[in-house]
Amino acid sequence: MQLILLSGGSGKRLWPLSNNARSKQFLPLLEKDDGTMESMVQRVVRQIREADLTRDITIATNASQLDIILNQLGESVSVVTEPERRDTFPAIALAASYLKLRKGCSDDEVVVIMPCDPFTESGYFDCIGKMAECVRNNVADLVLMGITPTYPSEKYGYVVPEQGEKPQGISMKVSKFTEKPSVDKAKELLQMNALWNGGVFAFRLGYIMNIVRRYIDSESFEQTRSRYSEFPKISFDYEVAEKAESVTVVPYTGQWKDLGTWNTLTDELHKPVIGNAVMGPHCVNTHVINELQHPIYVDGMEDTVVAASPDGIIICRKKYAEEIKQAVDSLTPRPMYEEKRWGTYRVIDESTYKDGNHSLTKSITIKAGCSTSYQLHRHRSEVWTFVQGEGKVVLGTEVTRVKAGDTMVAPVGVKHSVLADTDLTLIEVQCGHPLSEEDVERYEWSWNE
Repeated sequence: MQLILLSGGSGKRLWPLSNNARSKQFLPLLEKDDGTMESMVQRVVRQIREADLTRDITIATNASQLDIILNQLGESVSVVTEPERRDTFPAIALAASYLKLRKGCSDDEVVVIMPCDPFTESGYFDCIGKMAECVRNNVADLVLMGITPTYPSEKYGYVVPEQGEKPQGISMKVSKFTEKPSVDKAKELLQMNALWNGGVFAFRLGYIMNIVRRYIDSESFEQTRSRYSEFPKISFDYEVAEKAESVTVVPYTGQWKDLGTWNTLTDELHKPVIGNAVMGPHCVNTHVINELQHPIYVDGMEDTVVAASPDGIIICRKKYAEEIKQAVDSLTPRPMYEEKRWGTYRVIDESTYKDGNHSLTKSITIKAGCSTSYQLHRHRSEVWTFVQGEGKVVLGTEVTRVKAGDTMVAPVGVKHSVLADTDLTLIEVQCGHPLSEEDVERYEWSWNE
């Protein structure tokens, strides 16, 4: 079985911890049994493997999330990146093309699509196993997971089984779909034994590839990816599920949550304080998360979330916290913290001077054995002060060993890269105008030469 995890999101509802490069599924806020912390996507991948569903996991995502996925999951998963954001059908079509044309999977291979960030339990993955079994037994061309509703919600789509069928067998034939109805309509749907559409689908690879070829019929994955804009910008539900002639749903009755708001996320945090903070004795249902070095003291707050990161600070009643989504674009012009495939960086200071020049100061940590890309900048120079660890620097083609206490300069237009022999931390000061993450040209370099 091949399992495709869909990873998207703009990182707005959990600001300031999330941003365009660090969506909710990558926040390391969930506590494991051993007391260590993990992100939602790390938790889901761990659960998939503990359930022994499959070792073949592919993540379909946008290019801005590639580095953080590699940083959190390493080489244990395959990653397919969209050339542009289009919707869930194109993303799934591209990932299916990867399985067929790059990995060489057969048309009979069972493929399961699921979100990368549900907060759920082992029964959820047992249900996915039942869905795969239905596909193998040719019960239907397309098999969905239906979440047993706990209340009439207008936030989710609904799957309505054929009349007379109740959610008690392994699967039920689907009568129709209803997208995010009003609360009153949702109440009517519950009387019809409707289930929430959990966004989990199972089918044979050949089934989806027949649909893909209606738009792009190519001989290679690279060619399909280069023609990505030819796929319609439409959801998988609209393009595939609602048009399917043979479709069934497998009900799931266990725990299932979307931890996409501060209200729902804080409900699942084991500790009221995470990070450098102290909470006084007069707080009620309050959570504090601090990723800054500066300490925070909170007292006298009720039903409140306080969260601080290099991107900013939120202090808000939980019931109003979702409204932050409308304000985020004007609050942070660029991510101030990012996880890259080689490590992490945090912006310490950003300044503008009377002559029009800018400076940007970062604390950068490169993981042992990793290196930054071999690159140059057209508008800025960089000064590096190494404060921990050992490694190598290449400027042009000249390689120099560095250690804590050393300082080096990468002038404008000079190709450079840093390799960490041990975990390596440096303070980088960028000077120039404009200072932009897009001011980079990457080249090939082999550290083995």
